[in-house]
Amino acid sequence: MPLPPSASSLLFGSSAVVTATATSTSTGSAIASRRLAQLSRTLASSAKMLTTPTQKHRVTVVGSGNWGSAIAKIVAENTKANPELFHPEVKMWVYEEKYQLPSTHPAYDPAKHAEPEKLTALINSLHENVKYLPSIPLPDNIIATPDICDAASDATLLVFNVPHQFVSSICNQLNGTCLQYARAISCIKGVDVSPEGISLFSDTIGRRLGIYCGALSGANIANEVAAEKFSETTIAYNPPTGPTKDYPNGLEEVPGELPAVDHTLFKTLFHRPYFHVRVVSDVAGVSLGGALKNIVAIAAGFVDGLGWGDNAKAAVMRVGLLEMRKFGKMFFSESCKSATFTEESCGVADLITSCNGGRNHKCAKLSIQKNKPIEEIEAEELNGQKLQGTSTASEVNEYLKRRGLEAEFPLFTAVHQILKGEKKVEHLPELIERV
Repeated sequence: MPLPPSASSLLFGSSAVVTATATSTSTGSAIASRRLAQLSRTLASSAKMLTTPTQKHRVTVVGSGNWGSAIAKIVAENTKANPELFHPEVKMWVYEEKYQLPSTHPAYDPAKHAEPEKLTALINSLHENVKYLPSIPLPDNIIATPDICDAASDATLLVFNVPHQFVSSICNQLNGTCLQYARAISCIKGVDVSPEGISLFSDTIGRRLGIYCGALSGANIANEVAAEKFSETTIAYNPPTGPTKDYPNGLEEVPGELPAVDHTLFKTLFHRPYFHVRVVSDVAGVSLGGALKNIVAIAAGFVDGLGWGDNAKAAVMRVGLLEMRKFGKMFFSESCKSATFTEESCGVADLITSCNGGRNHKCAKLSIQKNKPIEEIEAEELNGQKLQGTSTASEVNEYLKRRGLEAEFPLFTAVHQILKGEKKVEHLPELIERV
């Protein structure tokens, strides 16, 4: 017999209330669990932050060219100024070579310096990198060493500053040496191209050594920075919080006994009154800005070598900036931010500096003026150091050509073709013109 309407409503109404209550309870429990887990993580993080560190970071700079030495100088000044965070001693790995101290050097002593000496011995005794950064005093807490494994083995913070052509061999030497909770910053300007694809050198270092590596790049001509002329730079640091493709088991945590490694710590390590630092999270944008601007700087050098004037150079720089940003968004879309190229020192500021005073611009300009291959100019002018723009142009072109995308980046492609002798530099305007 059918139930009366009032009874039916009461019964099914009660059932609905019970179901809704159960659902609500289940949902509420899930939300509460998530909030509890989040609270637990927050409390754990806060407890770690409140714990007074009992140990200090040890810093090593891998590389000792003019930029490597300038960065070591900055870092050593700051480790000495912040003894609560860092051991004052900064190890600097030096590729060992013999160097004859010039007789005109203020410290020259015929009894000591008549014959070529090891560069590390000269750096440690004179507190100056007499070959690659002459006339710039280095802090006495920089210890030059030719043993890369010894330099890196106990470092909790590593700063990589070598020509990008040598990154692979250096990682091979350091494999299994670094502390697995160490963190690193790459000052290397270039991209790592392989048959598998393209990656940032910060990623390559991190993946090869099993540690996280951020990036530093900016409008930083080494000699000006070393002379303490005002400049600024950008540091990118954004370690993953869980397992990733490069770190399938996640990163090993920095021990709680050490000061937290975060944006504040890196600003403390690198910021000086003459060297201002902004710390961001866009590692791809910072790295690509430092790498790709060197290709544009070569184009700007070509233009200046031809004497075409400022209008022509501005045009090349505008096209170059657009291609830099496009490359980042096309191939690193998940992390690269367009604003990094236009708002940070690692972007437009570095581009302006490199197209007016950097080594890539200088060598490209002289190659046109002297009608010599850029490789000859490099050997004559750089005191054994290497251009980054020529190799980056070749590697980027290899990557674009394999994907049929050369026409999408006419300036990058034109620079490569001119360097290879496939096109004439006088044809640059038509090569970069887009219909």
